[in-house]
Amino acid sequence: MRIYVCVKQVPDTSGKVAVNENGTLNRASMDTIVNPDDLNAVEAALELKDELGCQVTVVTMGPPPAKAMLRELLAMGADDAVLISGREFGGSDTFATSQIIAGALHNLGVGDEDIVFCGRQAIDGDTAQVGPQIAEKLGIPQVTYAGNIQKDGNKLVVKRLLEDGYMVVEVFTPCLITCVKELNEPRYMTVKNIIESENKPILVLDYEALKDEELIDLDSIGLKGSPTNIFKSFTPPQKGEGVVYSDSVEVMSKKLTEDLVKKHIV
Repeated sequence: MRIYVCVKQVPDTSGKVAVNENGTLNRASMDTIVNPDDLNAVEAALELKDELGCQVTVVTMGPPPAKAMLRELLAMGADDAVLISGREFGGSDTFATSQIIAGALHNLGVGDEDIVFCGRQAIDGDTAQVGPQIAEKLGIPQVTYAGNIQKDGNKLVVKRLLEDGYMVVEVFTPCLITCVKELNEPRYMTVKNIIESENKPILVLDYEALKDEELIDLDSIGLKGSPTNIFKSFTPPQKGEGVVYSDSVEVMSKKLTEDLVKKHIV
């Protein structure tokens, strides 16, 4: 049994946005973090590893510096990692990205007992589309918004967290599950795992390694193969500083009312 965890390196929301001339994000010049929901997916995989002793492989698509992020996840306890990286993949939207990742997973092999975990969505796009699209292109069942996961033989019992309640779903492997933050609390890296992570393998798959996969076609990947394009990217304007009142309740209330009147808010 093998568990693949699809992760994404995303811009640190506390930093500034760098944009290329074609409207895509210049990710190489921005501070990055592991997408938060993906950490919950990694933890879900590691919990099953602790229980069943299965292999956990983290997979990402991105530029070569994404190896540093993969090392962090190996230090959390993952067994090995895969970096999908190539100029031909640059500028991919959710459709093209799912094409490439699904092609890579097919190349690696998804067995009858295997599971693919993804985070619910990435904070840089908030589309929640890539995970479900990967499942569709691999031809495996999917369950989204997992808030609890239990393995029962060759099936998973998943509690889906919805806006108005929850739904319990049973799904047979192989399958894909997208995870929400309420699922668990991601573990920290340990000194032992940090040291061991330096010797864990990271496989790099470029276009040449994947070009024979049915889903990997220059007309359906990268910027050329992306049905959607970014119209505009920019750094949101900073909000003004707040005002702090410090006095008795009566004085502060009066001052606040006067300021709101001056600003024509009341």
